[in-house]
Amino acid sequence: MSDLQPTTLGWAPSVPAHWRVVPLNFYATMGTGHTPDRSIPEYWNNCTIPWVTTPDVTRRGDSLTPLMETEQHISELGMRNSAAVLHPADTVMLSRTASVGYSVRIGRPMATTQAFVTWKPGPELDARYLLLVLRAMKQEWEKLAYGSTHLTIYMPDLESVRIPLPPLDEQRRIADFLDAETARIEKLTASRRKQINALEERELAVISDMLSGGATSDNGYPTDWPWLPYIPSDWSIGPVSAYFYTDLGKMLNSERSEGDHQRPYLRNANIHWYEIDTSDVATMNFTADERKRYSVRSGDLLVCEGGAGVAEAAVWDGRIEECYFQKSLHRVRQAGEVAVEWLMYWLRLAKYCGVFEADGNIATIPHLTGERLRQCRIPIPRNGESLLQKTGRTIKAMAEVRAALNQAQVLLAERRQALITAAVTGQFDVSTASGRGVME
Repeated sequence: MSDLQPTTLGWAPSVPAHWRVVPLNFYATMGTGHTPDRSIPEYWNNCTIPWVTTPDVTRRGDSLTPLMETEQHISELGMRNSAAVLHPADTVMLSRTASVGYSVRIGRPMATTQAFVTWKPGPELDARYLLLVLRAMKQEWEKLAYGSTHLTIYMPDLESVRIPLPPLDEQRRIADFLDAETARIEKLTASRRKQINALEERELAVISDMLSGGATSDNGYPTDWPWLPYIPSDWSIGPVSAYFYTDLGKMLNSERSEGDHQRPYLRNANIHWYEIDTSDVATMNFTADERKRYSVRSGDLLVCEGGAGVAEAAVWDGRIEECYFQKSLHRVRQAGEVAVEWLMYWLRLAKYCGVFEADGNIATIPHLTGERLRQCRIPIPRNGESLLQKTGRTIKAMAEVRAALNQAQVLLAERRQALITAAVTGQFDVSTASGRGVME
């Protein structure tokens, strides 16, 4: 590897001495996109021009392959009557709002929204290499994003971006090397994902078997639920309100985050299936009356009210004394013979089967109101304790395996990111390196 020279780039403190650090706009034509008027059907009907939106990019994850298809298209009429631009193949796009920092290289001419900044590389810059540099700058995009509600990277900051620039043949060698090495990582990642999906399917099968008591059409009676069609004939069905107390938490404003009597409180973000993350628990001031009403005690089930995590639930183990909960959570307490864990598993299966999906005519975000939760009808077992013990042991064992697989995914993602950053900053010679060797 050649001698290194220092740079003023925070994410790339040094590069090979024969490389340059240059303004990106000197070597690529910068642009953006536009959204044609949504109220004019002719702009969106009989469309042939691919139109890149944020979901087209985010759903691809870390893929380096060029984008060939988009979910939405616009018409030539829409192009002519708006500021939309048809960007040529090999244009590199970066999301500067919403999902800030996601990037993609397009494989054929496409238009895009104003949420993206675009660069068409000139003759001295390889498009594949540019995409890799943008990926290596992940933390830089996070630093440049501003906004309290919606993060945005503003155009003046993007206009001043500088990048390492090796000779063109070296850019291409780096891109070839990383294409091969990241493909190896993606293959491993896909394999782990299949294992995780298989575990989830097994988990749901175990839960379904427990909630149905193993009943079939031969020995049970129908429930009228397609996703749980039969339960034992000696079980019953009843509303959640008959077996549990349910309450929503307290809505707190930012002024409550200051003061001398701070108390921890749990939010949606803390609740995941079967476990509660206490690594980032917020604190707020609670009055004496509020502390009495909105406290959480060991054995309470906390259920997410809305959003992507709607109905996710976990039992509080009391690890933090004097803890409270946010309005976006339901606190469920046992009021009869049925344990809260039984409801937790029912919620898990019900959500997977689409019971809590948003009605497009009513809401765009899934929502589980207190009234709806209390009205939910669940199977009531005669031998629930033994069923829960058996299922709990199985779920715990699978959770340990899934945690190990998830950690492996994290390590693979870190390896990929480190490999890309090291390659585009010239920390090793890709002509002689193997991905396995440089990162070990």
